[in-house]
Amino acid sequence: MDLEISVAVSADSRAASRGPGSAPAALTVNGATYLVAVEPRVSLLDTLREHLDLTGTKKGCDQGTCGACTVWVDGRRVLSCLTLALSCEGHDVTTIEGLSDGAGLHPMQKAFIKHDAFQCGYCTPGQIMSAVALIAEGNAGTDADIAEYMSGNICRCAAYPNIRAAIREVRDATA
Repeated sequence: MDLEISVAVSADSRAASRGPGSAPAALTVNGATYLVAVEPRVSLLDTLREHLDLTGTKKGCDQGTCGACTVWVDGRRVLSCLTLALSCEGHDVTTIEGLSDGAGLHPMQKAFIKHDAFQCGYCTPGQIMSAVALIAEGNAGTDADIAEYMSGNICRCAAYPNIRAAIREVRDATA
């Protein structure tokens, strides 16, 4: 309990030292550390897109309901439109640009192409980030599991059967 209180106090004091103007922050994104100056109210999504020119992460609803902005922070799925950029200092952020290993596509990206798991493509980066995390979390056992754990990612084109097929292919290949 004392640890929780001291962590909260140190986080509050750090936030208090940052006013309404821009503040410097060191963010680790896709394995590289970037120094940015952002206001404390700026979202991770806006920082990625507007300050780091990483435009693969999409702004859909800007309310946390569509999942187009899904990225990983320390390997966990987060909605970057609802995450303050400054809260990511000292954490590893991974975007769709950091998913592939070198020049080749990630197996999930290949499966999405193979199964035509996108139409307009706007939701695709968030869908892929969630799909990879879903398998890593062990929540891709059945189609019902996939549908449930992917329910935070909306596809307005209704490519859900193809998205599930892509996830099943990668799940089965890594099993």
